[in-house]
Amino acid sequence: MWLSEKMVWWLLGLLALALTGCGEGTWNHPYPSADATSNTYYSSFSERPKHLDPARSYSANEYAFLAQIYEPPLQYHFLLRPYQLVPLAAAEVPRPAYFDASGAPLPDDVSPQAIDRSDYVIRIQPGIRFQPHPAFARDEAGDYRYHALGPADLDGINQLSDFDQVGTRELTAEDYVYQIRRLAAPWLHSPISGVMRRHIRGFGELADALSDLQSADELARIQALRAASLQGVEVLDRYSFKITVEGKYPQFSYWLAMPFFAPLPWEADVFYAQPGMTERNIVLDWYPVGTGPHMLSENNPNLRMILERNPNFHGERYPTRGMPQDAESGILADAGKPIPFIDRAIYSLEKENIPRWNKFLQGYYDSSGISSDAFDQAVQIDAQGEAILTDDMREKGIELLTAVQPSIFYMGFNMLDPVVGGDSQRARLLRRAISIAMDYEEFISIFANGRGLVAQGPIPPGIFGHREGEAGINPFVYEWRNGRPVRRSLDEARTLMEQAGYPGGMDRETGRALSINYEAVATGPDDRARLNWIRKQFAKLGIELVIRSTDYNRFQEKIRNGTGQVFMWGWNADYPDPENFLFLLYGPNGKVEHQGENASNYANPEFDRLFDAMKFMEDGPQRQAILDRMVEIARTDAPWLWGFFPKAFSLHHQWLHNAHPNEMANNTLKYRRLDPGRRAELRKEWNVPILWPIWALGGLILLLVIPALWMVRRRERSTAL
Repeated sequence: MWLSEKMVWWLLGLLALALTGCGEGTWNHPYPSADATSNTYYSSFSERPKHLDPARSYSANEYAFLAQIYEPPLQYHFLLRPYQLVPLAAAEVPRPAYFDASGAPLPDDVSPQAIDRSDYVIRIQPGIRFQPHPAFARDEAGDYRYHALGPADLDGINQLSDFDQVGTRELTAEDYVYQIRRLAAPWLHSPISGVMRRHIRGFGELADALSDLQSADELARIQALRAASLQGVEVLDRYSFKITVEGKYPQFSYWLAMPFFAPLPWEADVFYAQPGMTERNIVLDWYPVGTGPHMLSENNPNLRMILERNPNFHGERYPTRGMPQDAESGILADAGKPIPFIDRAIYSLEKENIPRWNKFLQGYYDSSGISSDAFDQAVQIDAQGEAILTDDMREKGIELLTAVQPSIFYMGFNMLDPVVGGDSQRARLLRRAISIAMDYEEFISIFANGRGLVAQGPIPPGIFGHREGEAGINPFVYEWRNGRPVRRSLDEARTLMEQAGYPGGMDRETGRALSINYEAVATGPDDRARLNWIRKQFAKLGIELVIRSTDYNRFQEKIRNGTGQVFMWGWNADYPDPENFLFLLYGPNGKVEHQGENASNYANPEFDRLFDAMKFMEDGPQRQAILDRMVEIARTDAPWLWGFFPKAFSLHHQWLHNAHPNEMANNTLKYRRLDPGRRAELRKEWNVPILWPIWALGGLILLLVIPALWMVRRRERSTAL
């Protein structure tokens, strides 16, 4: 193909332009250059939050945003362990006052059976104001500017920021009471409505009364909620309200740290309920209204979500207390300083792990989790079994944070089953033998990338009642040697099998090999490898494990009906109290008989009696003694093979400070601090353009173009002659 001289010069010009851009700047920077040194935190999300209404939300990906925006009365201390409640919007942590059926006050140490009701008086701090929002905007006459909008008023309105005027007002006790009434509204389908019906006095009656409004329009529902009376929730004055709980329920305080009990101004409900708002997606589930340190300034779930500093935030200080090791770790360097430190947080949509991971390595995200695909690149396990960073990660100054989660994955025995269940010594010895043979250290290493801690009982670290060291081991499965727990030998497990009447896995009574069914939910090759591994653990004792794989719905049905023998399940704590784990073994919570959460259907009269006493007690030596006995009973009976407590692994760059793990608190963005200057330096260093391919391409183009240009010139001269 012949090239004209014009085309040749055009190619040369294009090449020159490309090479001119080969400076020292960063070409692949995904953010505006003006933001290079801004006090902005960068992270990502993979799925749009479905609910940002605090009455409806109950998901971790939603709480990542909600907890920065809304302020319930209480929060968890950022550093102290076991987890402790401290004030947030409240002036102090409320202590319940107890009364008998006649209304007479009772002492704190009275028997729980004598308590008819518990009153919690919550006093909120004065001077707290809501974030700027159109719902509070007023006109010159003092009327709400945007509470009576017609179709013409919504012309050109497509998002919340299209409203010109905003306003604010002070937070009052009525805002909390109104939100609690919302929890009872049947049309909101709050996930804790059933729990609160059992505990807040009059909650069920209000929910039943509101059910008549199911077909009413939204504004009518809101007016009914504002006018409604809830027997157990009362405004005392502008800054105080009272919640009456049936009987004694010490765990109620933990609910006061969840977004469900965050205040919601009635003005926001009215604003969003107006005709035309839902069609424009201008709703509370999209644009929350809170008093917290940050507010949602942009919700574009197909691109990004942005939190910005709330200009009306009342202020808070970084904690001054921590654990003994915190004094040396540097986590208290900001003690007493005003928070939040970060002005803005940008969360970009990342549906795939690989681009998210690569952007973290380039410095474009400040912190990151670790997917299974990237685990070996980031973490290695040392000779002591501890997770440490790889050399590449350490060279970048990346830091690894690990924390045991308030969760447990366990293998359960169906205690109603005639072979593996029951309280006979034979069945008990069989369960103990299997507990020894199941090498959960190996399971964690192979299938969890080392991200777990072998459980010695049902209570995780960080929860009151958990015992560390030699006092905390399960003596039926472990020995304490050289300062650490060591799993008992297979020989001991085989001896237990023989004592149980199953020598070598053969049933002495029938002469047949012992066969046990394992209920599984399996869909892919990873599941197949895991199930094969579990089968091999049972085979160590001569037990034939029959895998009965099905979908999750069918699996749940088997557990409900009690037709399975052995299964694996897990539990995430709703609140950091031992009651929230031990109730999984409480007889009256049995899955088959009572449709409760006790999936193994375990029942021990002494355990149940102690549970009834323990669940009403305050943390202290007496409660610890009861917990120790309950755990001892459960270890003796072995209704679970205790499994492991999962560990959360996260990485953060050296310029991000105070990225301390707290597995119960969700409002930790306010504690984080950035060094944007250092981040900009390292981003530039890590993303220097690789220019040699461009120069090579340029040279190749020159080699092609110059002969072509010579041919063009020669042809022109030949034509002229």
